[in-house]
Amino acid sequence: MTAIEIPLLNFAALLPLFIVIGTGLLVVILDLFVADKKSLGWLSLIGVILAAVVSSMQQGIAGFDPTFQNVAISDGYANFYNLIFMSTAALSILVAMGYLGRVGLQKGEYYALLLFATSGMMAMPMATDLMVVFIGLETMSIALYIMSALNRHSRPSGEAGIKYFLMGAFASSFLLYGMALTYGATGSTNFNEIAGVLSAGTVAPMAMLGLGLMLVGFAFKVAAVPFQWWTPDVYHGAPTAVTTFMSVGAKAAGFATLMRLLMVSFPASTADWQLIIAILAVLTMTLGNVAALAQKDVKRMLAYSSIAHAGYLLVGVAAGTTEGVSSVLFYLLVYAFMNIGAFAVVGVLEQKNAVGTKLAEYAGLATRNPWLAAVMAVFLFSLTGFPPLAGFWGKFYLFRAAVNADLTWLAVVAVINSGIAAFYYLGVVVQMYMKPAEDGAPESSVQPATQIALAVAGIAVVLIGLIPAPVVDMVTKSLFG
Repeated sequence: MTAIEIPLLNFAALLPLFIVIGTGLLVVILDLFVADKKSLGWLSLIGVILAAVVSSMQQGIAGFDPTFQNVAISDGYANFYNLIFMSTAALSILVAMGYLGRVGLQKGEYYALLLFATSGMMAMPMATDLMVVFIGLETMSIALYIMSALNRHSRPSGEAGIKYFLMGAFASSFLLYGMALTYGATGSTNFNEIAGVLSAGTVAPMAMLGLGLMLVGFAFKVAAVPFQWWTPDVYHGAPTAVTTFMSVGAKAAGFATLMRLLMVSFPASTADWQLIIAILAVLTMTLGNVAALAQKDVKRMLAYSSIAHAGYLLVGVAAGTTEGVSSVLFYLLVYAFMNIGAFAVVGVLEQKNAVGTKLAEYAGLATRNPWLAAVMAVFLFSLTGFPPLAGFWGKFYLFRAAVNADLTWLAVVAVINSGIAAFYYLGVVVQMYMKPAEDGAPESSVQPATQIALAVAGIAVVLIGLIPAPVVDMVTKSLFG
């Protein structure tokens, strides 16, 4: 009888992922015994920081094998995304500890779901096989569906959860069907093997159809036009702490996988998908910015703004070059700090029944809470792209990548859209600094945990803006293949 060989599983490559999952399971267990649910937030924060430290240390270990069974790899690219996800999760946990208690939603399951969603996000940039992509995507998505409907006593929250679930399931079916067609055309779900088959001869029409269907699924996850319609309702209806987290995390995870898939598996057909991505970028940034102009609710305005930023990021993807990839990595990191910071301020002002999210309710914030108004102004200026803040460099690198890839027309459209965005971002600044406070303005006291999150995000936006070179160096070392 032939002995069965059991393959050696390199679990060390997945250690940061296991730390996050293990922390989530520990939170679930302790939730049964711990009365102070806020303490579970601190435990979650410790787990996230530990995972970030381990992820960063892995790159410095000589002889470290980053691969796991040829289906996942903990390379520099995946670890840079881990930095983005860990930053997003840590800041979101700090924001949630203040917000959830104030609106009566301080529950242990929130922190567990956030950690499970983070683990799904971490799996996506590590994936070198379509099946791992799908597992990571669904792990992230299912947790976010539940988190969106966390406030069972709020009708908008319930609607957000069901809308996100139904649209997400619809998009996942497109993605899975695209994966099936790609497998049928190439005989493999491995990224490198797919690339080998497609580069050996004429690209099969079935493979391109599969890529097209997968693009539909990814376009939904990153909120690209015409698959963005869920975004304003879900972002507005979900608890602001949830919106803070998923507005960055889900978008970053979608772009992480999309870029590795396009650049590794489909480089032979760059000319076929480049124009499609460029058109999606134009439509996405234009619709997002134009729709945001008409909003009188800051939370909903930031939701449309998030769509526009997906369009800017697609500019880097459309470049189809290593410079385009590095520009997307840089922008996603700075976007995490400035967008989480902006939503955190919304969460501070928001009370029950959505009081505090209207634009008029920001009037006179500079006199009611000068520090809060100042950090909000920093985040909004950075989102606009004003120098010397981090958002300026993020857009500069994206647009330069497009120009260097002979997509100057796309860069021009993006610059025009940035000008449009200035109107609605600066409108909030005008309200805070140039309008008197109305009677019955929402409370603007900031919880200590939220103060830490706002301070970290604000300092990061300013420091990266003033000294972008270290982050650029990190990004350069984080490119795959």
